[in-house]
This record gives sequence, structure tokens and C-alpha cells, in this order.
Amino acid sequence: MDTPLHLLFLLFLLASSAALVSANFYNDFDITWGNDRAKILDNGKQLQLTLDCFSGTISSSFSCHHAFFFCQLTSDKLILIFYFSLITGCGIQSKQEYLFAKIDMQIKLVPGNSAGTITTFYLSSQGPKHDEIDFEFLGNLSGDPYILHTNVFAQGLGNREQQFYLWFDPTLDFHNYSVLWTSNQIIFSVDGSPIRVFKNRETELGKVDSNYHYPKSQAMGVYSSLWNADDWATRGGLVKTDWTKAPFVASFRNFNAAATSSFDAAAEEEALESNQEQRLQWVRKNYMIYDYCGDTKRLPQGPPPECK
Repeated sequence: MDTPLHLLFLLFLLASSAALVSANFYNDFDITWGNDRAKILDNGKQLQLTLDCFSGTISSSFSCHHAFFFCQLTSDKLILIFYFSLITGCGIQSKQEYLFAKIDMQIKLVPGNSAGTITTFYLSSQGPKHDEIDFEFLGNLSGDPYILHTNVFAQGLGNREQQFYLWFDPTLDFHNYSVLWTSNQIIFSVDGSPIRVFKNRETELGKVDSNYHYPKSQAMGVYSSLWNADDWATRGGLVKTDWTKAPFVASFRNFNAAATSSFDAAAEEEALESNQEQRLQWVRKNYMIYDYCGDTKRLPQGPPPECK
């Protein structure tokens, strides 16, 4: 007798929950850049990523965006003085790669004035024709909401951005951010609520849109980082990072990665169709603030076929 799909979905969730208990950043990740600005704490149960600005300075009045040298002429010698500043974030990469998986991470974002900073949690393969599935959290001024920026790359082509406000303050506590990536679709979720579904339509669209691809053949690692992007992150770069508020710290815990199968995919699809479709539409109606499909300025010729 076949197992009902809703029971398969329940078993899948239970397996994911069990894996959360044993997750350990020492075992699962390597610190790839930023040195001691990425710190694994509590015997591997938590991770902190830090962004700050380190300066070798002749004057405290210089900002973190300066790096230059100049000459000072005295009565008997010429002195070359070098001033530098180093904006330093950090990042991690999973030790394992995945071809179709359910990936979860609980994150508490940078509090206060986080303008100009970006905290990331994403999957990516390597090379110029890489695949990528993105969660990026764009910081903002104190009191203004974070923007959750999502994107999908396939064969090196992205530009599939959708952006959302969150319905809670993501700096006060940990919240769970999930990607379910199967051969059929990608589901982005926040605290169990789906916010975006990107379906595999290659069979349907491949003949009419040569730029359409779905990530299905390249294994991807899991990455997280915290870095400065004040040239574009907050209000298109109009608001810069306030380095007097540094260091900026984001915290992570309860990483989970579970390989998916066709049964898992079918169960998740049924769950979305039966009791989460309304939640998806609620999020998109009330909290989605940008959809590339509706950007007529960027796409004056009309949206790509995948949007129809």
C-alpha cells in the first residue's frame, strides 16, 4: 500500500527536525574569509559573523572608505606616509555540496542601524556558468525594515529578483529561513511560510527562450556571509554604512541540510497546494515589494516567458 503524501511530508519534517539537533558548525562548515571575524561558539552550536572597519591611520578623521599615501617634506628628508583602511566582513562555506536538498538556517540579523550591510544565506555552485539560490538581507536605518532579497541563477544567468519585507523584526530573535530545491521547483520559506516558488519550466520554455534555465545539474555548497555593500544595498546606495555603529554582528544556529527525493518533492508540493497556498498568497500580497516580472522600466519589451 502506498504511503499517503501528507504522511511522507510529515516524516520529512520530522527527519529535518532530528537533524537540527545534531548540526554542528565545526563539522559542517569552513571559515573561508575574514579570519577571526567568523566565530563558532557554544561547542559548534552557534556562529557569529562580524563586519567592521580596521584602520591604520594618521588621523582619526579619515573614513573607512579612504586608502592613499602622501609625502611630507621636512628640512632634511622626505617622508612617505601611507594611510589605509580595511573594511572586513567574513564568510563560511559548507564542507558538503548538495544536488537537490532542503536547507534550513536560523538567523538573527544585525540589530540597530544596519544600513549598507548585507547578510547572506545561499546555495551556489562554482564557475562562470554557476547555479545559485539566494537569500540576501539588506540592512536599513534603525526603525526601517530589512529587505529580504531573493534570486535564482542558472547557467550563470540571474536577474530573477523578488524582494520582501518581513512581518516581524528579524533582529530580536532567531527565525528559520529555508530553501527546498527539487528537480521540479524551488520553494523559499520563512518560519515555515512559503514566500516564493520558482518552478522548473525548461521543457515548456526551452524552445521559446534560450535564456531560460533551471538549476538541476550542478551540486551546490551552502554559504553565509556578512559584508559591506553600501554602494547599492540601502536605498540604491544613497544611505551609507555608519562605521561608528560597528562592529555589526549577525548570528546563526540550527543549520540543517537534508537530501530530497521524488517522494519528498511530491509531499512538499501537495502540502503547498493544500494548506500553504493561501499563506503564500498572503505574503506576496502584503509583503512583496519588488518582482522582476513586473519591472516595466527594466523590461520595456515585456516580461520573459517564465513570468506568464
